Amino acid sequence: MSSEQLSQQDHYDFGMRAVKSVLVMAGSLKRANPDDPEDAVLIRAMKDANVPKFLKDDLPLFSAIVQDLFPSVVIKEANYDYFLRSIRARLTEKGL
Repeated sequence: MSSEQLSQQDHYDFGMRAVKSVLVMAGSLKRANPDDPEDAVLIRAMKDANVPKFLKDDLPLFSAIVQDLFPSVVIKEANYDYFLRSIRARLTEKGL
Protein backbone atom coordinates (compact mmCIF):
# COMPACT_ATOMS: atom_id res chain seq x y z
CA MET A 1 0.00 0.00 0.00
CA SER A 2 2.81 2.40 0.82
CA SER A 3 4.49 1.93 -2.54
CA GLU A 4 1.19 2.70 -4.28
CA GLN A 5 -0.09 5.59 -2.16
CA LEU A 6 3.02 7.51 -1.11
CA SER A 7 4.96 9.72 -3.49
CA GLN A 8 7.49 8.00 -5.70
CA GLN A 9 10.94 8.64 -4.24
CA ASP A 10 14.18 6.86 -5.12
CA HIS A 11 15.11 6.46 -1.46
CA TYR A 12 11.81 4.75 -0.53
CA ASP A 13 12.29 1.00 -0.32
CA PHE A 14 9.37 -1.33 0.31
CA GLY A 15 11.00 -4.51 -1.01
CA MET A 16 12.17 -7.64 0.77
CA ARG A 17 15.29 -5.95 2.11
CA ALA A 18 13.12 -3.37 3.86
CA VAL A 19 10.80 -6.08 5.18
CA LYS A 20 13.80 -7.91 6.65
CA SER A 21 15.03 -4.72 8.30
CA VAL A 22 11.63 -4.15 9.88
CA LEU A 23 11.49 -7.75 11.13
CA VAL A 24 14.99 -7.54 12.62
CA MET A 25 14.06 -4.26 14.32
CA ALA A 26 10.79 -5.78 15.58
CA GLY A 27 12.72 -8.70 17.06
CA SER A 28 15.02 -6.33 18.92
CA LEU A 29 12.08 -4.30 20.19
CA LYS A 30 10.24 -7.42 21.33
CA ARG A 31 13.29 -8.69 23.21
CA ALA A 32 13.64 -5.28 24.89
CA ASN A 33 9.89 -5.10 25.66
CA PRO A 34 8.68 -8.71 26.03
CA ASP A 35 5.33 -7.69 27.54
CA ASP A 36 4.32 -5.46 24.62
CA PRO A 37 1.82 -6.94 22.15
CA GLU A 38 3.40 -8.20 18.94
CA ASP A 39 1.22 -6.08 16.66
CA ALA A 40 2.23 -2.92 18.54
CA VAL A 41 5.90 -3.92 18.35
CA LEU A 42 5.61 -4.53 14.62
CA ILE A 43 3.95 -1.17 13.98
CA ARG A 44 6.58 0.62 16.02
CA ALA A 45 9.30 -1.14 14.02
CA MET A 46 7.62 -0.15 10.75
CA LYS A 47 7.45 3.46 11.88
CA ASP A 48 10.99 3.53 13.27
CA ALA A 49 12.38 2.05 10.05
CA ASN A 50 10.40 4.17 7.60
CA VAL A 51 9.37 7.52 9.05
CA PRO A 52 12.90 9.02 8.97
CA LYS A 53 13.02 8.42 5.21
CA PHE A 54 9.64 9.91 4.35
CA LEU A 55 8.97 13.37 3.03
CA LYS A 56 6.81 15.58 5.23
CA ASP A 57 3.83 15.24 2.89
CA ASP A 58 3.98 11.43 3.04
CA LEU A 59 3.91 11.16 6.84
CA PRO A 60 0.13 11.65 7.24
CA LEU A 61 -0.49 9.19 4.41
CA PHE A 62 1.70 6.56 6.05
CA SER A 63 0.00 7.11 9.40
CA ALA A 64 -3.39 6.69 7.73
CA ILE A 65 -2.27 3.44 6.10
CA VAL A 66 -1.07 2.07 9.44
CA GLN A 67 -4.28 3.19 11.14
CA ASP A 68 -6.39 1.52 8.42
CA LEU A 69 -4.48 -1.76 8.73
CA PHE A 70 -4.34 -1.80 12.54
CA PRO A 71 -7.31 0.29 13.73
CA SER A 72 -7.42 -0.98 17.31
CA VAL A 73 -3.69 -0.94 18.10
CA VAL A 74 -2.36 1.81 20.34
CA ILE A 75 1.34 2.52 19.92
CA LYS A 76 3.41 3.89 22.76
CA GLU A 77 5.54 6.78 21.61
CA ALA A 78 9.25 6.31 22.19
CA ASN A 79 10.63 8.19 25.17
CA TYR A 80 13.59 10.31 24.09
CA ASP A 81 13.91 12.34 27.30
CA TYR A 82 17.26 10.86 28.32
CA PHE A 83 18.60 11.21 24.79
CA LEU A 84 17.49 14.84 24.48
CA ARG A 85 18.87 15.74 27.92
CA SER A 86 22.21 14.23 26.94
CA ILE A 87 22.32 16.18 23.70
CA ARG A 88 21.43 19.45 25.44
CA ALA A 89 24.05 18.84 28.13
CA ARG A 90 26.73 18.14 25.54
CA LEU A 91 25.78 21.21 23.49
CA THR A 92 25.87 23.38 26.60
CA GLU A 93 29.21 21.86 27.57
CA LYS A 94 30.61 22.76 24.13
CA GLY A 95 29.13 26.26 24.26
CA LEU A 96 26.81 25.66 21.33
